[in-house]
Parts: sequence; C-alpha cells; structure tokens
Amino acid sequence: MKLRQFAVLAALLVAASASGSGTHPSGPDIPARPIGPGQVVGLHGLSGAEFGDSETELTRRGMLRTAADTCGTTLAGHGTASPIFVDDRLVLLWLDDPMSTPEGITVGTPVGVVLSRYPSAVRLHAPPRTYRFDGLLARDGERGYLFLHDGTAVREIIAGYADWARRLFDEGYGPC
Repeated sequence: MKLRQFAVLAALLVAASASGSGTHPSGPDIPARPIGPGQVVGLHGLSGAEFGDSETELTRRGMLRTAADTCGTTLAGHGTASPIFVDDRLVLLWLDDPMSTPEGITVGTPVGVVLSRYPSAVRLHAPPRTYRFDGLLARDGERGYLFLHDGTAVREIIAGYADWARRLFDEGYGPC
C-alpha cells in the first residue's frame, strides 16, 4: 500500500468508526471464546505472512484474498487479519475477534489485564472530541501491539512495526 493509499484508508476507517460500525460486544459479562493455535499473532506475524514480506510475494504464494464482505484484502486462512502494506511491505495486521496475542489478549479483554501482561505499554490518548479510541502501545524492539480500547476493554488490536502502529494511531484509524 502506498502512503497515499494509507491516508485514504485511514480517512475511510475514521468515517466507519464514527458511524459505529465494527464494534463488538465485549466486557466482563461476555464469555471469552476459546482461542485456537492458528489464531495467535506474534510479533513476527502469522504463519505464512511475516512482517516485512512483500505484497507481491504474498500474492504470488496465494496468501492474499479479496472478499466482497471485507474492507480490503485478508490473509488466506486468517480471514480476521487485515494486512496493511507500505511500499509493498507488510507493516501491520489489523486483528479482529477471535485473533489473540501469545499472552491471550483479544477483543474484549479488560484494559487492566492488558496492562498486567504488558506493564511497559505506553498509554496513548485519542484527540478530544473525536470518535476514536484511546490506545496502549506495547513495544518489543521495533515491533509491537497497539490495543485500542474504550477505557474498559480492548476494541481493536493492531500488530506489526511499532512505529507504523504509532503513526496509524496519530493520524487516525477505524475498525477495518
């Protein structure tokens, strides 16, 4: 994805977020679903699609697919992980329920649990008078997780290069 495409995607995502789409029921009253091993996203990426892989190579290997009911491309076999490319390289994965981090964080996890499992996470505050979520950025070297939350529970998870996750937070985001 080119930088211009990234900006357009960010604008579309902010509009979708403002409309209230893409939110999931969550919180302590919603039972957690079991997580399978194929649904865990580490800081390397996913099986068959690692951060830094080229869009061209992933397409050649049949790892990318486009479906009418998604916001863009998804990873084959991982329909709830939306890739974000910059300069033909996979830099971020936008994760949807039921994807999880190796530490068991998924959409609906209470913010306190995130902070206990990632004690060095940096708190990020959404600009006032916007419909954006606050964030927690948990870095490990050049990679990390961005947990978008409503103050109570995680609503969205973005994994990948930490600088790109921070840039996505600073410039705007949405639920796709």
